[in-house]
Amino acid sequence: MKRIISSLLIATALVGSAIQPAAARDHHHHNNTGRVIAGGVAAGVVGGLIGGAIANSGPRYYVDGPRYVEPAPRCWYEDRDVRNRYDGYYHTETVRVCE
Repeated sequence: MKRIISSLLIATALVGSAIQPAAARDHHHHNNTGRVIAGGVAAGVVGGLIGGAIANSGPRYYVDGPRYVEPAPRCWYEDRDVRNRYDGYYHTETVRVCE
């Protein structure tokens, strides 16, 4: 599905870039009736529809009823003095501590 939507989006961009030079050629005839503006508005609407469909196509998760979910443990990092087992001296290490 994503491949089809991506292909349509790319095709829309290519067609839009192909139409632009034709609109520039018509400009010197003084027959500008707003076709360029209407094309831009139509492209924006189509792009918005496709973008909205992509954004809402994700998985949906439903819960049957209220239930208790245990919160994740709160963790942080602290510097602690640790004894070196080779020579008996202490050095500082950053250690992860969780509640």
